[in-house]
Amino acid sequence: MSPEPGFRPHRVVVLALDGLLPFELGIPHRIFGRPKDAEGRQLYEVVTCSIRPPGPVRTDADFSVLIEHGPEVLATADTVVVPASYELGPVYEEGVLTPELAAALAHIRPGTRLTAICTGGYVLAAAGCLDGRRAATHWAHAEHFQRLFPKIEVDADVLFIDDGDVLTSAGVAAGIDLCLHIVRSDHGTALANEVARSTVVPPHRDGGQAQYIHRPVPDPQLSTTAAARAWALSRLHEPIQLRDMAEQEAMSVRTFTRRFREEAGVSPGQWLTQQRVERARHLLESTDLSVDQVAQDAGFGTAQSMRQHLQAALGVTPTTYRRTFRSGIRT
Repeated sequence: MSPEPGFRPHRVVVLALDGLLPFELGIPHRIFGRPKDAEGRQLYEVVTCSIRPPGPVRTDADFSVLIEHGPEVLATADTVVVPASYELGPVYEEGVLTPELAAALAHIRPGTRLTAICTGGYVLAAAGCLDGRRAATHWAHAEHFQRLFPKIEVDADVLFIDDGDVLTSAGVAAGIDLCLHIVRSDHGTALANEVARSTVVPPHRDGGQAQYIHRPVPDPQLSTTAAARAWALSRLHEPIQLRDMAEQEAMSVRTFTRRFREEAGVSPGQWLTQQRVERARHLLESTDLSVDQVAQDAGFGTAQSMRQHLQAALGVTPTTYRRTFRSGIRT
């Protein structure tokens, strides 16, 4: 989206709690720190704060981090991100906020977008922000999370959940997927792909993709489905049957489908639809092709089919999507 007159960057405030995981603390800074508009202006401003006055915050590693902002900066946030912590105390044990944490969260303005990575979701849950909503968390904590917060519908299988103004993710790398999803939602797939490329991570793992639970490392001597995926990506504009993909790996359809789901976390049909939606988004943002042409090139066949799939995936029509995201934004 093109910046409005009087442009200011979207402010992301990251709440650093004692026992935080350094990797997850760095995710918002890495992902939101990259996007720029056509004039080279940062689209996001990332600020880190503590629930106490400026000073050191313990990590789960053998070092602390010096945080230069106190909780009052939360009042300036457009988006708040709560990374995981291993020292949540009564938040994790009893599902209640400490007075200090409650006082810090009280600074957040109504309407602020709230985001949690992994066990950071316990903080939003204890604050009542997830009541009556679906939420994701690391699979290893899902059962405990559900017992502690029965008003929340916990999904232990997905990478992240976008519930509008509140978003939650599974552990560690799923935080990258969630932050890229936010960039994609705010500014379109082209910019999100550029950020992913500069970070050297996959540009798109759908939130509904399964977490990798008890999945053994494949035997390197066994065939994988990578060649079939590459083959399909090179001909998304063509009709692709499941048996065609299986033939690329010299597998039966049944074996291929099982192996594909083990590796990609979704069925071949779901994966193809995801890739075609991403292709359509890219073409709508970056070309002047008609909606009919985009539908053909993305492999949907007809404009009506593409409209249905984009409506289901994004909640908008192709025309609305193009009008929203045609811009010169870059990294």
